[in-house]
Amino acid sequence: MLGDYPLKGRRASEIAAHIEQGVSSGQLAPGTALPPLRDLAAELGVNPNTVAAAYRLLRDRGVIETAGRKGSRILPRPALTPRDLIRIPVPAQASDLSTGNPDPALLPDLGPALAAAAEALRAEPVLYGHPRIDAGLLDLARTSFEADGLHGPIAVASGALDTVERALGAWLRPGDAVAVEDPGWGSLLDLLPAMGLRPEPVRLDDQGLLPDSLAAALAEGARAVVVTSRAQNPTGAALTARRAAALRAVLAGHPGVLLIEDDHGHGMVDQPYHPLVGAGPRHWAVVRSAAKAYGPDLRVSVMVGDEETVGRVAGRLRLGAGWVSHLLQRTVAELWRTDAAPAASVAAAYRTRREALLGELAARGIEAHGVSGLNVWVPVPDETSALAALVQRGWVAAPGARYRIQSPPGLRFTAARLEAADARRLAEDLAEVLGSGGGGSRLV
Repeated sequence: MLGDYPLKGRRASEIAAHIEQGVSSGQLAPGTALPPLRDLAAELGVNPNTVAAAYRLLRDRGVIETAGRKGSRILPRPALTPRDLIRIPVPAQASDLSTGNPDPALLPDLGPALAAAAEALRAEPVLYGHPRIDAGLLDLARTSFEADGLHGPIAVASGALDTVERALGAWLRPGDAVAVEDPGWGSLLDLLPAMGLRPEPVRLDDQGLLPDSLAAALAEGARAVVVTSRAQNPTGAALTARRAAALRAVLAGHPGVLLIEDDHGHGMVDQPYHPLVGAGPRHWAVVRSAAKAYGPDLRVSVMVGDEETVGRVAGRLRLGAGWVSHLLQRTVAELWRTDAAPAASVAAAYRTRREALLGELAARGIEAHGVSGLNVWVPVPDETSALAALVQRGWVAAPGARYRIQSPPGLRFTAARLEAADARRLAEDLAEVLGSGGGGSRLV
């Protein structure tokens, strides 16, 4: 069961630490089954409750999963081996299309916005006891949310993932299942086991989650759903009005489920927003962040939700970080006020570059997905061989293993900085790599 790695420890913390050490060193491989509680307790000469406590610690840290009579085993991808470590070295002169970053040339000049924020802070310093949300950012966020039919209290956190983590932590407990997109955001797929939560994969196509797959995940007991509204990472999927209506019909029968919508594409895509909230779940949150539109270092997000969820998120924030820097909040507010027209041109530029690549791939019979956002997803028969062959031709893509749970293999290409001539050359090289048969297995 554990091979040549005998377990040690007398206290729960010691047993847990020894197992974690084995995982970190590679001596305990993903999927390795752990001994039953009573067997390990007898072997170590401790009470079974001690082993049970050790396993709970490991589950809460995202190292193992427990499944009742089926036993406990090392997670396929423990939280201490994050997916973003799955990287391909970038040779000199190669084009790195693996990053997921926006084009720096299309990001706004932060100088004027930072200067305006600094001047506001000089006139009114932020001290202990100051309101935690900048009034200007609050007004802009409320106007934006209400324009999309979203009404409720608002909180500010440090980016989309920070907000999602706080919302999940407000209602879920270790061992709970969360319905997530597959393929989906690698950072979220890492976060869940780190919180002791179980991802329940939901299939999707270019229009977002498939209703029957979501229904199956909810029937399996998922207590929360995290869905990307637009610019889904890695596939670029965007909810359509018809798909949103179908998903709302599924959610209508699950009022106890927590619904989280990640709308990080707000401000840098030109697809409309189609909400899922109001369909049934009593507890919900919609998150919009600044990272893609204004730059990843602006770690600011705004969240609207129901009273209880926002209250729990804001309350926990007060006990920890306290608040998000008002310098950052006011900088984002200033950009939001002044960047409306440039944002439309930025969205058009990303669409042009993305569609150029999609068009070149389609002309060569290669299946690809990317209706919104910065990325294009290409199904392939085998990720490893395709990645290696592309590197030899001067291209570095992101391996699909970063984003998949059960979905078929694929590669993610960030098209944010890809010019038309490069898109043509990439498509030609990819056609050679994939052979005359074109694309690989389908997205769903």
